[in-house]
Amino acid sequence: MSRSNSVPSTPFEAHITDLGHDGRGVARVDGKTVFVSGALLGEQVTAKLRKRHRHFDEAEVVEVIVASPHRVEPRCRHFAECSGCSLQHLDAATQIGTKQRVLAENFERIGKVTPQTWLPPLTAEPWGYRRKGRLSVRNVAKKGRVLVGFREEQNPRFVTEIQQCEVMHPALGTKVGLLADLLGGMDAVDDIPQIEFAAGDDIMALVFRHMQPLSERDSAALTAFGQQHGFAIYLQPGGTSSVHPLWPENPRLAFRIASGDARFADVELEFQPLDFVQVNAGMNQLMMARAMELLDPQPTDRVLDLFCGLGNFTLPIGRRVAEVTGVEGEHGLVERAAQNAARNGIANARFHVANLFEDQRAADWAKQPWDKLLLDPPRAGADKVLEYLPHKQTRRIVYVSCHPASLARDAGILVERHGFTLAAAGVMDMFPHTSHVESIAVFVRSS
Repeated sequence: MSRSNSVPSTPFEAHITDLGHDGRGVARVDGKTVFVSGALLGEQVTAKLRKRHRHFDEAEVVEVIVASPHRVEPRCRHFAECSGCSLQHLDAATQIGTKQRVLAENFERIGKVTPQTWLPPLTAEPWGYRRKGRLSVRNVAKKGRVLVGFREEQNPRFVTEIQQCEVMHPALGTKVGLLADLLGGMDAVDDIPQIEFAAGDDIMALVFRHMQPLSERDSAALTAFGQQHGFAIYLQPGGTSSVHPLWPENPRLAFRIASGDARFADVELEFQPLDFVQVNAGMNQLMMARAMELLDPQPTDRVLDLFCGLGNFTLPIGRRVAEVTGVEGEHGLVERAAQNAARNGIANARFHVANLFEDQRAADWAKQPWDKLLLDPPRAGADKVLEYLPHKQTRRIVYVSCHPASLARDAGILVERHGFTLAAAGVMDMFPHTSHVESIAVFVRSS
């Protein structure tokens, strides 16, 4: 546990010798590591301390004395305050190169493995890409207005007042300030802590969490806002199961995944606004193409898709193989995955509900022989599953990861314990302008 001390206000000079995995510059000052927000590798800066800890300190840039050649002007005017992005001041090529370096370091340090081949990084449009997220809401009496935005970078207890967001889906990105105006005129202004947004291909959904029942006046205001701007409006009076549409009566959220191959039809997935979907629609298309290339599904293959969610990978795989089975821990997602399979006419897909962080080796699907596996776990990774899978019959595994450390750990397990070779790996820029590292790897049997 860290121990904070009093923080001096006198600025100090620092030379940035590294870029941390969270996007902050790293310096050594008087023999102690200092993480400096807003600083880039190679820069000489003036900084001021924000927090002291036993083994490191935290600081922020006051002035850049010698700038990195890779420094660029942030596009968003809220960049210095908002926690939504941390790397807008770093050029795009260096951002993705930094993420590839982070992945390589994790493979070497944690997994003790190195890919035989490094895949070219996948990149898509870096602006207006975010189709899902959560906005915080705070009615600040001292300022006499409502704040709608992401949490502040330097103080997560506070909300950044933003008028528009450059990385948010354009249907909403230019209208964040209008949400503040809307809420400022509502009776429930103090009872709405957050707004979640989710965009399908045809409509943007807004989910208003409210702690008290809404008045008829407030319901009418939200409906009118949705009608005026083309948003589907949902209400959430309680837990996630309480979410229901206010307007229109039956909105339809869906997105299409192009097959990229004339032999196979596209897939369309319907979803609910709080369901997990890949945040970046453009990158999801590119990721799908790469996953199919690496998995190399054949007409006779039996494929197991673990942490399958809505069937984002399961259904495109199903178009190409003899049989595919998806396993997911959330019952609602499994139900909608099965419905999506039926809606797309994919009859060879099966789905099971199972907590993959518990031992499932007694389950029927876990006992069966699978030619190939696809894994897309959350940040914790898949080490629990890898205690009993894959079986000897499995000859190829594609692993999609949102956390390089857990991928590296699991890569070590697959190589050392199960006899696989890490054939190829690379990063995918799912979250441009952030330090988040999304990656993909393929493992093949060594013998």
